[in-house]
Amino acid sequence: MPLILISGYPASGKTYRSNQLVESFKSKIQASSDARISRLKVCHINHQSLGLDRHVYREARTEKDARATEYSAVKRALGKDTVVIADSLNYIKGFRYQLYCEAKAVHTPSCVVHVGTPISSCREINTRILESGSKDDGYPVDIFDNLVYRYEEPNGMTRWDSPLFTVPYDDEAPPCQDIWDAMVGSEGKAKTVKPNPATVMKPATESDYLYELDKISQGVLNVIMEWQKDHPGDGGGELAIAEGTIELPANPVSLPQLQRLRRQFISLNRLHNLPKARIRISFIEYLNDNLV
Repeated sequence: MPLILISGYPASGKTYRSNQLVESFKSKIQASSDARISRLKVCHINHQSLGLDRHVYREARTEKDARATEYSAVKRALGKDTVVIADSLNYIKGFRYQLYCEAKAVHTPSCVVHVGTPISSCREINTRILESGSKDDGYPVDIFDNLVYRYEEPNGMTRWDSPLFTVPYDDEAPPCQDIWDAMVGSEGKAKTVKPNPATVMKPATESDYLYELDKISQGVLNVIMEWQKDHPGDGGGELAIAEGTIELPANPVSLPQLQRLRRQFISLNRLHNLPKARIRISFIEYLNDNLV
C-alpha cells in the first residue's frame, strides 16, 4: 500500500503533521466495513523509531548511514496491507526518487507531503526547543543552517514528487481526505500503479550489460567535463550528445557530483534489463532530472 513521504525544513512540524495523518488514517481504517480497507495498518517511520538523533547530519558519513537506515526501513515496511508514512527531512530529491522507485517496484502509489513552514518560523521554533533544554529534540544551530541551505524543495512537476500536497504553517491539519483518496482510493476503488521498465526488477540477460552500463554512463560524464573545460565561465545551456540533450545548470557541475549521480543511476539499473540502445538516453534523462 501507499508510501507517504513527509518533507520540510528542520523544526517545521513534520512529526506533528505526520501524527495527524496517522490518526486520520487509523480512524478511517477502523471505521471502514470494506475488507480491503479494514485489513490495512499504518507504519510510522521517523528518527525516534529508527534510533537516530539530530547529530547524524553533522558529518557526511553519519548522514549517509542515516539515510540508508531510513531507506531499509521503508523498503521492509512496504507491502500490500501497509500504509507507510516516512517522517523525516527527505530533503534530497535524489533520495525521494529512490523511495519513489521502491514504491513503484511493488506496484503501490506514493506522494509527498511538504510541510510549508517558513524558515523564520522554523528557526524560532528550533531556538525555543533548544532554550527549553530539550536538546535531543532540537537541531544545533550550525546543523540547522546547513540543512536549510541544502534543502531541495519538492516539485509537483516531477513524477517522484507527484502528487504533492503542501501544508501551510497556519493550516489546522493536512488535507487528510485528499491524501487518502489519492493513495488508498475512494468509493471502494483501489489505487493501482502500473510499473514501468525503470522500476521493474528483472535480471540482466546480456553478459556484458554491466560493462556497457558503466562504459556508456562514464562516456557521458567525460563529454560534460570536456565541454566545461573548453567553456570556462559559461553558465548553463544545452549540450547535445548522441541521442539526447543535457540541460546544464547555471553553475558548473563538479566531477564528484556527476560521479555520485552516475553511481545512483547504475545502482538503480544494475538489475534492470535496459536495452543497450536505451542506456545513454536513460542516463541523460536521469541527469536532466537531477542536475540543479
